[in-house]
Amino acid sequence: MTAAAYAAIYLIWGSTYLAISLAVGSIPPLFMMGLRCTAAGALMLVFAAVRGERAGLRHWGHAAVAGALMFAGSYGALAWAEQRVASGIAALLSATTPFWLAAFEWWGGSRPSRRTIAGLVVGLAGVAVLVGGRSAEPLRLAPIAAILGGTLAWAAGSLYARPPRVPRSLALSAGMSLTAGGVLLLAVSWSVRELTGFSLREVSSTSLAALAYLVVFGSLVGFSAYSWLLRVAPPSRVATHAYVNPLVAIALGSALAGEPLTSTIVCAGLAIAAGVALAVRGGSPPSPRMQADFQHGLPAVAGQSGRLPHGAHADA
Repeated sequence: MTAAAYAAIYLIWGSTYLAISLAVGSIPPLFMMGLRCTAAGALMLVFAAVRGERAGLRHWGHAAVAGALMFAGSYGALAWAEQRVASGIAALLSATTPFWLAAFEWWGGSRPSRRTIAGLVVGLAGVAVLVGGRSAEPLRLAPIAAILGGTLAWAAGSLYARPPRVPRSLALSAGMSLTAGGVLLLAVSWSVRELTGFSLREVSSTSLAALAYLVVFGSLVGFSAYSWLLRVAPPSRVATHAYVNPLVAIALGSALAGEPLTSTIVCAGLAIAAGVALAVRGGSPPSPRMQADFQHGLPAVAGQSGRLPHGAHADA
């Protein structure tokens, strides 16, 4: 059971970047992500309702803010960018989320350890290599900035979405934030006329299958495995998904989608993975419950005191 749960957060969450790339192949990006978030959120809310869990208007207001940051901002930026960059590149850039979280914690008065600071330096150096190095395809500044801005929005939303602002129930808080973010994405998609000229007949079976995969496996199965592992395994071990996911994404993108795999990408990937590993084990960064793969769909839930456990992780 434990091995299957780790496989879920390693392989499934790592594969969601390729799934996003395939889904936006024939579905407008904001509309696609809006459908994903709304569908997954609605299913989680139904599950919470069956368990008798409810939330008040105040909770919904805070969930809307968290959903706007983590899902409308972060997911929307990622989906848009993956029309322009390879899924492996997007995954590597998304792996910078722990660095933003550590920076926010530092700004808030919680000084990171020297190992965490070293991890930030190494990881950001990897990003610099990726952006400034030579690759098989030119990297555009706009999608890179969008992904990095999305990771910043995700980190801010993760720190905001803590009890008592949101319910303590993971299913309920995740469902509320996902639904709110999904509805906002759909509204933005409509407002920018993303669906002008779009026809359902043009949607490929590959895109539909990828969207279904994101809803069922990326959000629901991954969420269940992740929340269960947090109860039975050391948080620092669960947090290792943060530096495994980008490597899985690169391998799948290269093997299944023919995405370029250059020495620059490999070196940058190793540097970012090493940086995240140092940040994970570097002291007292945020809890793994504050991480969900820029692509995972889980709001942060800390303890009542707001303090975070030693040795936990700082992502997506």
